[in-house]
Amino acid sequence: MKRIGLAAALALLVHTSAGAQISASEYASRRDSLARRIGDGVVVAFGARTPVTDFGPPTQLPAFHYLTGFDEPDAAFVMVVRQGVGSPVLFTMPIDPRTAMYYGRRPDSAAVVREFGMAARPFAALRATLDSLVGNGLTFYTLADFEDADFAAVDSLTRGRVFTRDFVAAHAGLKVKDAHPMVSALRARKTPAELALLRKAAAASVAGHRAAMRLAAPGLHEYDLQAAAEYEFRRGGASRPAYGSIVGSGENGTQLHYMKDRGPLQAGDLVVIDAAGEYDGYAADVTRTLPVSGRFTKEQRILYQLVRDAQEAAVRNAKPGMVFRVAQDSSLAVRARGLARLGLIEGPDAQYDPPGKPDCSARPAACLQVNVWTIHGISHGLGLAVHDPAQFYSQDGTVKPGDVFTVEPGIYINTAFLDILPDTPRNRAFIAKVRPVAERLNHTGIRIEDDYIATDTGLEWISPAPREVGEVEAAMSVAGNTARDRKRR
Repeated sequence: MKRIGLAAALALLVHTSAGAQISASEYASRRDSLARRIGDGVVVAFGARTPVTDFGPPTQLPAFHYLTGFDEPDAAFVMVVRQGVGSPVLFTMPIDPRTAMYYGRRPDSAAVVREFGMAARPFAALRATLDSLVGNGLTFYTLADFEDADFAAVDSLTRGRVFTRDFVAAHAGLKVKDAHPMVSALRARKTPAELALLRKAAAASVAGHRAAMRLAAPGLHEYDLQAAAEYEFRRGGASRPAYGSIVGSGENGTQLHYMKDRGPLQAGDLVVIDAAGEYDGYAADVTRTLPVSGRFTKEQRILYQLVRDAQEAAVRNAKPGMVFRVAQDSSLAVRARGLARLGLIEGPDAQYDPPGKPDCSARPAACLQVNVWTIHGISHGLGLAVHDPAQFYSQDGTVKPGDVFTVEPGIYINTAFLDILPDTPRNRAFIAKVRPVAERLNHTGIRIEDDYIATDTGLEWISPAPREVGEVEAAMSVAGNTARDRKRR
């Protein structure tokens, strides 16, 4: 093996940690795009902290990574923007030599300049630097350092938010704006380099689902399928699961974000597996529903095909240039007609009185009986976060090339959903009519989720794990490769 010097080795390490798949020039282009949108101002962002557990390396916050590519912890980013041109600086925290023996070295200022194309200063100089900029009358644009946008409202005591609160209090009249809307708009359209990483994340995820299909059998546990899937994620190059793996069998499959993954797999049940890998920071999101015994029952097959038809209806209506709301509506309409035929709702347009008492005359869709069994929307963007921005979130609502998103309809039958409805005459009549069917199908959860890239010519399906009824059953019956086959022998 060729020997290299210490400096070269450290440079290689830094380059690897930055993510070799996205070039330094692309990160610079992102910063330039943000600077043009701001015009004049100061961008201030804080990165992730050093973990306070020993359950893995630090994971950089999506917006911070998007602008910097710098994944070391305890850093801050400042960009002074004048007339649309930014001057970016990374403020980094040194690590003492003994701690570095445990957790690794961090790049010095020269390596930051060389590898990331930004000036570097010690983190201790951050406050004085920002204080010196206040007198220029520039607006400060902050990127709050929440771990996940889904929980931004409750993740309120972060280092960055406390720093910003104290900084604003010390400078009366300072103009402060949230930079996340601008950064999210930039993140929504994925570049070719990002698409390549998302395809790799999806490929690793598909391998994981195929492994779970080969393994699933009565007598195993949810964690067996979790382990099989996550093993393949890692083998495929994923650095970690993109989110907590959801493996829910029987009643657990009707809980959308069930993550305990400890229950037994019982003959006759379905198991919902919502699990995917993260590749170089980019997340896939794939769900399959499997019959534990290897074959769907007649009623399971009907419900499964209904979800699959609903997914295909959404895909047909999610092409570039289409309004994505049509995809959502068409998917729900398919499920409503099917659930009405099965006797789980009184009709495709039948209404009930939901919790929260929404105004049904103003929002009739919020009061449709189909919502009892369908619960969630069918899509979200994918990227540096598993719930990433998408271009169709914008005002015109249309899908555009560069969008990456899921299509994930579901049906969840649990009589507990009926028990929590408000006690009204309309609900009593609804419950009395559908309860016998709901009890027969109780604890049946089905979700099918796939990942798509919007291109100039249509949609690219990047998560081709088996999903048709026959494909799933065939994937689960590979001879000599499952616990089920071993039991037969």
